[in-house]
Amino acid sequence: MSLPLEAHPVPDRQGANFFRDDAAFDPLLSLYLPEDLHQHLRPQLDRLGALAGGRLDELAHTADRNPPTLEHRSRSGRDAQRIVKHPAYVELERVAFEQFGLAAMSHRGGVLGWPAPMPAAAKYALSYLFVQAEFGLCCPLSMTDSLTRMLRKFGSAALQQQHLAALTTDAFEQQAQGAMFMTEQGAGSDIGATAVRAVPEGDAYRLHGDKWFCSNPDAALAMVLARIDGAAPGLKGVSLFLLPRTLADGRANDYRIIRLKDKLGTRSMASGEIRLEGAQAWLVGEAGRGFQQMADMVNNSRLSNGMRAAGLMRRACSEAFFVARERRAFGRRLIELPLMQRQLLKILLPTEQARTMLFQTAEALRRSDAGEPGAYALLRILTPLIKVRACRDARRVTGDAMEVRGGCGYIEEWGDARLVRDAHLGSIWEGTSNIVALDVMRAIQREGSLPLLDAHLRRLLAETPLHANARRKFDGALHKACAAAQQVAEARGANDHAARQAATALYHVASACAMAWEAGRLGSVPRLQMAQAVLRHRVLPQDPLAIDSAPAWLPALLACEGAASGAPAGRAALEAVDLF
Repeated sequence: MSLPLEAHPVPDRQGANFFRDDAAFDPLLSLYLPEDLHQHLRPQLDRLGALAGGRLDELAHTADRNPPTLEHRSRSGRDAQRIVKHPAYVELERVAFEQFGLAAMSHRGGVLGWPAPMPAAAKYALSYLFVQAEFGLCCPLSMTDSLTRMLRKFGSAALQQQHLAALTTDAFEQQAQGAMFMTEQGAGSDIGATAVRAVPEGDAYRLHGDKWFCSNPDAALAMVLARIDGAAPGLKGVSLFLLPRTLADGRANDYRIIRLKDKLGTRSMASGEIRLEGAQAWLVGEAGRGFQQMADMVNNSRLSNGMRAAGLMRRACSEAFFVARERRAFGRRLIELPLMQRQLLKILLPTEQARTMLFQTAEALRRSDAGEPGAYALLRILTPLIKVRACRDARRVTGDAMEVRGGCGYIEEWGDARLVRDAHLGSIWEGTSNIVALDVMRAIQREGSLPLLDAHLRRLLAETPLHANARRKFDGALHKACAAAQQVAEARGANDHAARQAATALYHVASACAMAWEAGRLGSVPRLQMAQAVLRHRVLPQDPLAIDSAPAWLPALLACEGAASGAPAGRAALEAVDLF
């Protein structure tokens, strides 16, 4: 006779459905997706949510512990390089590229049964679930998606005809992955110092030199920055090239993977050093405009970085709340303890900010691609904003969530340590925090983005029911954040030391305004409380020596995380919310 199982003192969320467990996610999607597409995707979101919380998480754990290896020669002594990937990683690739078409859905119809290419919000909604299980593979997914976008936008008709089908196929064995070879030892973020040479040869070029950090280095196709012999110094002399791994006659192209990197995180996915030894490549777009063209790919990757940071925070937040609800200490559940409530709020707010900014930016991308006036300038400031702040927030949120689990969180059998390691990538790749903060200022200087962002946020606030005092706080914060950013941008270098401060203020205010708008559309009092809490705790001045009483609204707000919100609140209930 077996004894009944008792509640285990170490709560384990393994096997959860990440879509169903996140009760706020589906209602938010209704604001950013067309209704017919939203309803069509719900079964796919549910299927991916179940996989992410179960099989994909298991595969990701295995792939993280068994990183890829580089073989230089065959067993018979032939010079035939290949990267050997663990079967767990290959299965993850098959799910992402083939079963869900995450790299192809923005470029062709037919993915997941939808007849047309899907908007960015749909792609990022699905990827947001996938990254909660596996982070490393989302880099090849993003680069394949971005390379396809670049090829369609700037590539010749011949290059498109030759490569687009393989980049967007749903047959895994025929699918071509993409990469971006940009970084050099002597250049880093200073693209104008690019030293790799491009020597003309007929209708192609031969590339010579080293690329220092190349993720997905065995990809079928890579976009590469190089300087055509005799070109001008600096950025004006840099051009963009398409580099195939294998030539049309089946021969390997003339470049070698020197070694793979031993990385802090994203261990499942290969990153390596490339030596170009006269590799054949084709010019993409106009000679001398490589950086401007590559900027489109980089910005797409930056938005993907923001999505990945948002997904990591959501996974960490969900784990922290699960432990806090299920674990008991000192005769109470952790979530009932005042200090734990404060820690959970500090995890929850940046998590929700990042998700809101992800979908706001994805919507700006859709409008920009449709040619809507002003949408590109709005996209140009929203993209670096989410990159500079959400990626930094992810480092702290994943660490704080690991602390909620305690000693188990520090053990590699659980997922917390992997989240912490992976979270550090976003602040480095596609531009460090300093570089991206300065890019926010460039968007203001060169694209006139700030007035468009200000107008966009004021439209959102105008549509939102708010308490009179709360509205004054939102209006005042938005005015001051825009004024500060304008002051830094207009100084053109004299105030560069304040670029991150100004960009951070813009991010916090923009996310608070957009979260308030979402709350108004959904009739969600908890979401409106979170929007106001962002302003109160991350924007408005506070006395660090003043001891405030515990907020009476906090326990009820935390109780709503992950739970169905019930019937929408009316306008009067929303206008009664004032946390200031």
